[in-house]
Amino acid sequence: MPPHVFADRPTGQPPERGTVDALITQTRRLLGDVDAVRREKTGTTVDATDPEARWQRALYELAVHQLNDLDRHLAQLRDGPATHDNVPPQRAGTESRTGSLISRVGSAEWNLLTDEASWSGELYQILGRDPAAAPLTLDELPSVVHADDQPKLTAMVTDCLIDGKPIDGEFRIARADGSVRTVHMMGEPVLDADGSTASMWAVVRDVSELRRSQRAVSETRDSLQRQRHIAQTEHRLAVELQEAVLPPWRGSLRLPHGAPGGLDLSARHLPATTGSPIGGDWYDALELPDGQTLLTVGGLTGHGVGVTSGMAMMLGAVRGMAVSGTRPAELLGWLNHLLDSSAQPSLGSALCCRYDPAARTLAWAQAGHPAPLLFRDGTGRALTPPEGVLLGATTGAAYGQAEETLRSGDLLLLHTDGLVPRRGETAAAGRLLALAPRLTEARDAQECLSVVMDEFGVGEREDDACVLVARIGS
Repeated sequence: MPPHVFADRPTGQPPERGTVDALITQTRRLLGDVDAVRREKTGTTVDATDPEARWQRALYELAVHQLNDLDRHLAQLRDGPATHDNVPPQRAGTESRTGSLISRVGSAEWNLLTDEASWSGELYQILGRDPAAAPLTLDELPSVVHADDQPKLTAMVTDCLIDGKPIDGEFRIARADGSVRTVHMMGEPVLDADGSTASMWAVVRDVSELRRSQRAVSETRDSLQRQRHIAQTEHRLAVELQEAVLPPWRGSLRLPHGAPGGLDLSARHLPATTGSPIGGDWYDALELPDGQTLLTVGGLTGHGVGVTSGMAMMLGAVRGMAVSGTRPAELLGWLNHLLDSSAQPSLGSALCCRYDPAARTLAWAQAGHPAPLLFRDGTGRALTPPEGVLLGATTGAAYGQAEETLRSGDLLLLHTDGLVPRRGETAAAGRLLALAPRLTEARDAQECLSVVMDEFGVGEREDDACVLVARIGS
C-alpha cells in the first residue's frame, strides 16, 4: 500500500531502532521500580476497611498498567505491525493480572472508492473476530458496537469522511464470546492526489483494563474523601459534645459559693497530639446541696463521637447520683452496672471524690484509676487506693472507699492515665510528684496547673488526658 497523505500532515518517518530500544529499556526499568515499590508499600492484600490503602493500591496498579502498556506500544513501534505476544520476564506477573489484550493496538483502512477494508491481525483479536473472516466495511462496523454507542461511532465516521475531522473517541464493542470491551479509536481521512477523501485510516486500542484501573482509582479516591469527611464530622461533633459537657477549662473552676475550708480549683483537658480522634476522658467539680464538693476524673476506652457520647452519659450519671447523696464507693458500683448493661459495653476508669469542707475530709473511691496525689509542705505522695476494678470489667463488682484528712494549703491533683506523652517514659505519678517544690511555691490552683502544663502540656501525646487540681482554703 503506498504511503498516505493525511489531511493535516505528511506521514512521519519511523524513529531509529536504537532510539526506541533505549526508550523500551528505560520504560521497563521504571516499570520494575514502580512495581517493586507497590509490592513493598501495599503488600499482597489490602485491608477492605481502609479506604486510603485501597486508593494507594489502585494508584500503584494504574501506574504499573500504563507503563506496561507503554512498553508494548514501543515494542510494536520498533518491530512494525506484527503481533507482539512475547512478554518480558519481569512483567509476567503484571501481564497475567491485566490480560493480553490491554496493550494491543490494531489498525484499519477503509477504501471509499472500492468499499474494501484492510485490517491488521491485532484488530481481529481486539474485536474478537475470526482472522479468516473478511474485515467489516464501514457500513458493517456498527454491528459489533454496543447498541448505545452506535450513534456515537456513526457521528465520528461521518464527521471524518464529510468534514475531514479526525476521529478520537471511545466506544464499547460486543464480542462474539459475550464479553464487552472498551476501545479507543483514532483516525483521519486519507486524501488522494486531487485532495478528495479516498479512504479512512484508524488505529484502535483496547483500553478496557486501563479504564477499569482509572475507575478503581476514582472510586477509591471518592471513598477516601467520604471517609475523611465522615471522620472530620465525627471529630467536630465529638469536640462540640465534649466542650458542652465539660466545664470551661480555661481559667479557674471556682465554685459559686465560697466557704472556709473551701476549694480553689483549676482543670484542663489535653487532646492527643498524634492525630487520633478525640477520646472519652472527663473531669468535673460540682458543689453539692449538702455543702460538700464532688471531684471526679475518668475516661472510657476508645475514640470518636460514640465514646464521647458515652462519656457524657457517664458524667451525667455521676452528677445525678452525687447530687442525690450517693457516696463514692456506691456511686462507682452503680456506674459499673450502667456500663456493664449498656447496649454497647465498654471499659472505663474513674476516680470519685467527695470533699467535706467542714471536717476537711476527702472520701474517695477508684475504679482502675490512678490515685489522687496529695502535695503538702513541699513533698507529694499518692494516696493509698481502696479496692476497685475497671468499670464494665465484671458484673456486680464491689468498690472500697478511703478517707483522708486534709489541711489548709494542701493540694490535690487528679489526672487521667493519658497524661504521659510517650510510652516507655517514667510513670506520670513519679514525674508529677517531682514537681512538689514548684507546686508548693505556686500562689493558687491556676498557677499550679500552669506548672503541670509546663511539664506535660508539650510534646507528643498518644491519647487525651485531663488534669484537675484543687487547693484547700484556709
